[in-house]
Amino acid sequence: MKTSNFTNGLLSLMLLSIFFYSCSDETEVIPNEGISDASTVSDSSINLEAAMAEMESLTQLRTSEMEISETEKAQSAKRTFPAEFNVFLKSAIALNNLEDPDRANVTLPLFKGKRPNGRPAYFILTETSNFNVAKLFGINYAPKLINAIGTGGEQYVTINRGRIQFAGDIDFSPERILEPGIESTFPPSVAEPGAIGDDEWSSIVVLPSGLVLNAMVIANSTGLHDRVISISRRRGHVKLQLLDGFQGGDQFYYHLVTDSSDRGAATIELGVYAPRLANFSDSFGQSTLFEPSPLLGFSPNINGLTGIGNPNRQGLNSTILDDDLDPINVFPIDPDNDLQFGNNYSPLWDAHLSQWTDKAIDTDQRRRIVSFDDLDNLISDGLIESFAGSAGIENDFVVGLRASEAIINCPVICQPFEGSN
Repeated sequence: MKTSNFTNGLLSLMLLSIFFYSCSDETEVIPNEGISDASTVSDSSINLEAAMAEMESLTQLRTSEMEISETEKAQSAKRTFPAEFNVFLKSAIALNNLEDPDRANVTLPLFKGKRPNGRPAYFILTETSNFNVAKLFGINYAPKLINAIGTGGEQYVTINRGRIQFAGDIDFSPERILEPGIESTFPPSVAEPGAIGDDEWSSIVVLPSGLVLNAMVIANSTGLHDRVISISRRRGHVKLQLLDGFQGGDQFYYHLVTDSSDRGAATIELGVYAPRLANFSDSFGQSTLFEPSPLLGFSPNINGLTGIGNPNRQGLNSTILDDDLDPINVFPIDPDNDLQFGNNYSPLWDAHLSQWTDKAIDTDQRRRIVSFDDLDNLISDGLIESFAGSAGIENDFVVGLRASEAIINCPVICQPFEGSN
């Protein structure tokens, strides 16, 4: 898939939006009435003109507040990445160390919003439910997110003087504590996340127009997200750790971890524990295009090989034991931001945990799992099965594994060197 970044047309739009909003009433607060009946929701129900205006206001404010030169702004508008980087999130500012999963990182635009108490909340934008908005603003198209509306797992926000006013909040101050289990490494015996969202917090936000965004707060006065490497509020960007994964037999399925409905998953993967995301529970185990679910199934392993430097290292148990190295989970599909219809991508990943069987362990057949087809074959050979602790339904989309009833928000950024690794 060929990749490119923001075009000169987007720069022109930003300049037009600056003129538009400089002439508008900055004191205007756009309320959000919410939607009570999820059965009537579709992407066509959003007010697209209002959605574009909302997005333009966010972009305009960020641009006007950045303390960088006009030359730098012009260079930013012309930025492109090499085709082999296979970048999905076109709004990315920089990608580094993609050949080294332990050091890979991405720099993204940083937006300033407001916490419920009116103090600043700094956030990133990675996905939207609308195809046109995704194209114009360089974020991933995730049409399944429209199914979040009316579930109780979403967060309704208002627009206050051109800024998102969040209803929920995050405390980044807790100390993260993770200890291996007693009888087996996973599940951990102690899992205390380093950040916790309140009852109103969800990264899946609904604007007054009805547009759904994946908008993750990564900094406020309580601290920073545990995946932040560096941040510049003045220059309007943040550098974040990328996590490795496999998709379709290829490694380097680079993604973020933002928040999770599960305390253990949030702790292991250095995300925010967001209990409100558990309100998507009616969708556990529903991953197909035709199911009214905002979730998409993927498969972490819980008892793979461990050891820093082990080329076959993989699994949540490895993350617990091996200094927080990536678990290297297995994913089904890439984002496809050119596919308007029939698109099944979502950043809300429904975990279907796999475990190596006693047969696999006793015969020393554990290795890295690299695709859903690989998982299917390993299950057929009696080497992989569902994690014994998974209480959810079996999901044919995830080769018959049971849902663990844990959601992890993992926006996908890029998959470089696809087909060659």
